Formats: sequence, structure tokens, C-alpha cells
Amino acid sequence: MRSGVPLRPETGSRRRFGRALVLALMASAPGPSEVMGQEPLSFERYRETVEPIFLADRGGWGPGRAPCVTCHAEQGTPLRLQRLRETDEGEVFWSEEDSRRNFEVVSRLVMPGDPDRSRFLRKALTVAAGGAPFHVGGKFFESKSDPEWQTMADWVAAADPVERPAPPRLDFDFFRDCVQRVFLDKRPGDVECIHCHESGARGFARHIPEGRDFWDQQESRGNFAIARRYVEPGEPMMSRLLTHPLAPNAGGDYFHGGPRRWASMDDPEWQMLAAWVRGETPECIVGTRAGAGGG
Repeated sequence: MRSGVPLRPETGSRRRFGRALVLALMASAPGPSEVMGQEPLSFERYRETVEPIFLADRGGWGPGRAPCVTCHAEQGTPLRLQRLRETDEGEVFWSEEDSRRNFEVVSRLVMPGDPDRSRFLRKALTVAAGGAPFHVGGKFFESKSDPEWQTMADWVAAADPVERPAPPRLDFDFFRDCVQRVFLDKRPGDVECIHCHESGARGFARHIPEGRDFWDQQESRGNFAIARRYVEPGEPMMSRLLTHPLAPNAGGDYFHGGPRRWASMDDPEWQMLAAWVRGETPECIVGTRAGAGGG
């Protein structure tokens, strides 16, 4: 004791302070998914090393052979690139502003710090090497050892890990009862979606067996499995199911083999589909008619 005051409370206070300091240091230390010294996705590195891959000559045309930009600057895919500019000498390029817009789009398809979970890297990679099951444009990379794939992976791996919120769930029941009715509806002067989409890889409106005028549960599941390839949950304007039949001057794709069903995004039917893509279950509107299937 000193001056009649015991030392133990002072010692306890020091211990509490020491424990608090240790806990504070632990809280500020990088966790297992964080790496000290990393940076956000680099635009400069993207423009210098990744963007040129979109222009690389693949030796031909068609899936797996055409340059990435051939489809991705013309179609409403999630990887929607800006259209190329051209010099007087015929050389194509993107301006810095174009590249920044491309960078924003690509960044949404990346899990920073984790190449293997990045959709951007998995779509064109073969399934045997860990790639996605389906890519309309074909497969360009046989393995992760491909120099181009490694270039993109290094760019992603150099960034700070960032967890993205899970996308909304697409409501199958609404698809079955309402969205499929759009495929059968005929607008004046146009053919129905089913006219072109009842077979093949893009057959999201398969042929209905004779004696019936609508799909059963199993057939609807099959249509849904294909249609969802052309939907980006939460992103109507990144969903080809909505941008392909939309007029180009309203934000639709530059090319669609079939008719343009919607002249603008104000079309009630387009708005209904956009709400479904955002994870909602709106009132069912087919053509100009409201009906069952939502609410």
C-alpha cells in the first residue's frame, strides 16, 4: 500500500488497458480475405493490359473465333462495351471516356481479389478448367495458364477484396404464369417470339406439344433454364431478354434477328419485365392487357 491506497486496482486498470489495446490492434489487422498494401481495381492497368484483349484477332468469325468486341459492342450482354471509333486511316480505338465506361461495366463482373469467382474470367474459360457452363461467344481459354487469362487474373488479384451483395432471385412462378405469355403474344405486323425461339440454343420458348396451347411445369422449367441465360438479375439494361427486342434508339441492342417488340422502355410490358428482373412480382401485363400471374 502507498498512502493507504492498495496497488491492485491500478494494476487491474493497466491490465484492462492492455487487453483493450490488443483487441484494438487485432480489429485493425487485415483479416483472411484482406491483403495489406493492395489497391482498388486499377483503371490504368485495365486500359493498358486488359482492354486490348477485347480487340485481339481470333482468326475468324463466329463463337470462339471472333474478337470479343464483335459481339460485346453490338449486343446487350452484361459485358456491354462501347462501340469503337475509327481514325481517318481506318484504325479502331476507344477514347479514354469510352474506356472508363467499359471499365465500369467490366468491374461489375469482377470479384476484386478473387479471379476464380469473377464471372468476367469464367465465361470464356473452358468448363474443364473451371469456367462457366455456357458462353454464347464460345470458349477462348483452354486453361488458366493462357497468357491472356493470366493477364486478366493478375489485374483482378491485385485489387482489394470486396464482397458484392447477392443479386435478387428470379421468380420462376411469375415466369411460368406471366413471362411465358409474352412469348406467345402477337403484336400487329410482328411474329411471336416463339416463331424464332422454339428450338436451338436460344430456344427459351420451346415447341408446345399438339393438343395444348401452353407449357406444362416441366417444359416451363426448361424454358426458364434457357431464358435466365439472357437475364442479369437486378439489371434490366444488361439483360438481353429485355434489350434484344427493344428499339435501338430507346437503348436496345443494335441487332436483333426478330422484330422490335418495344418502341421504348415506357412500354407497360417492358416495365413489367424489368420489375421481374429486379426481383419483384408485378402485375402481369401482356401486350396492353393486364391479367393473372402477378400482384
